[in-house]
Amino acid sequence: MTAVMGVMAIPRAARVYIGCVLLGAAGCVLPALRPGAQTPWGTVALLTALYALCELPGRCPLLGRALGGSVPMGAGSFFPVLLASALLLPPSAAALTVLPGVLLARVEQRPAGVRRVWRAGQLALAVWAAALVATALSREGVLGRGAATPDFPYVLLPAGASALTFCLVLTALTGGIRATAEGLAPRTAWRGLFVRALAPHVVHGLAGLMMAVLWRSTYGPVAALFVLLPMYISCWVFAQYHRERAAHQATIRALVQAVDIKDRYTRGHSERVGAASVLIARELGMAEERLEILRFAGILHDVGKLGVPTRVLRKDGPLTPEERRIIELHPEYGHEMVRGIGFLGEARAAILHHHEKMDGSGYPYGLRGGQIPEFARVVAVADAFDAMTSTRSYSRARPVATAVAELERCAGTHFDPLMVGALVRALDRHGWQTAVTADEPPLPGAGLPTPRPPAPRDAGPEPPSAGPGAAPEPPSVRPGAAPEPPLARPRGSA
Repeated sequence: MTAVMGVMAIPRAARVYIGCVLLGAAGCVLPALRPGAQTPWGTVALLTALYALCELPGRCPLLGRALGGSVPMGAGSFFPVLLASALLLPPSAAALTVLPGVLLARVEQRPAGVRRVWRAGQLALAVWAAALVATALSREGVLGRGAATPDFPYVLLPAGASALTFCLVLTALTGGIRATAEGLAPRTAWRGLFVRALAPHVVHGLAGLMMAVLWRSTYGPVAALFVLLPMYISCWVFAQYHRERAAHQATIRALVQAVDIKDRYTRGHSERVGAASVLIARELGMAEERLEILRFAGILHDVGKLGVPTRVLRKDGPLTPEERRIIELHPEYGHEMVRGIGFLGEARAAILHHHEKMDGSGYPYGLRGGQIPEFARVVAVADAFDAMTSTRSYSRARPVATAVAELERCAGTHFDPLMVGALVRALDRHGWQTAVTADEPPLPGAGLPTPRPPAPRDAGPEPPSAGPGAAPEPPSVRPGAAPEPPLARPRGSA
């Protein structure tokens, strides 16, 4: 149960909900404790101890440091033990196996005590329900006893139904605590929980079935332990992957925040360029594994602004030819900054070449046509589109239709027609959301003056006809030229 009950003050509705879950869990467990219940205490004790031992490494600082802090201790790492319990034990006895391990498990978020108790009740109910379904569908000897062999393929039915029930109960209870503790609407609280959890729980169910079959075999409980080793290793690898992915995301976020701080007039532009780049790539049918790298390319395309003097980026009025040449160095600055970040892959070439044009009139190297890397051609279209459709503190957004028409007009000369067409189709299908990207409020009168073309960047100050407080219009495009909002806007940033 992550991202819920993250505050010390738990709402009344959440307290009532947790109390009801705990009462339900107690009702599930009590039948196993009654005299004459015929509970198989030997099996219960072994499975309970096994689950508790699996949860203990998460609380061992020495082991955590030895494994780089990535001991698999997240929810679900050892669910195969619980699902094996659901197949091997009566429902009430299966619910008992949860309690010591959950109460010993590490909890990072506060309030730790409430979270432990809540999770104990949640898992006890889920295991009880899973065992109830498995018992209803099982026949005597379905798992194999002694010399008997498991009843395949029928044994897959109770195992699959048990895992499905376990997943349903967990996600239903998780959605309930999100709704009561966070005040989310029911539809929002439960949205996507089951779909995201189904595949992992099916895998856990298969592993639990393997454990249960081996447990009932002539080899006994010791053989079942061997199932846990590959599961533990896979969880460790998965934890490593997510740790590395989180580090990548943190690196990207830090770079983008640095750019946004330096050039406050384009706040949010990088994220939208990344999103538009992914829209184009999906429309082109680009391989899924490349989409994340392309998104990074879009997000970091202007990271080279960090190498441009702040006085140039924030300059009011037109740029001098020398200042323009400095700004045109930002793709090379950006490429140098990310050269050593291995996971960016193709994104590095996109950062370097996103201002190249199909006719060879772009920069920094004047590449043309197919010489321009594919990612760079995607980002170039996404960059120009967002720059034209973004409302900023100093200019109004162009309508999406106007921006699309401009891109289509420049397709073949400045932009790759394939990428432009893909963006048009994606916009027809998904639409586009724009937002103000500067932190400061719009200039007085922004959006009110009669449209007029802005002064050229090197033509000196604007004519006096622009009255006090008037907001400059979005950059115009010369006949036959591609829109270059980053280099043509009055604020002087790339």
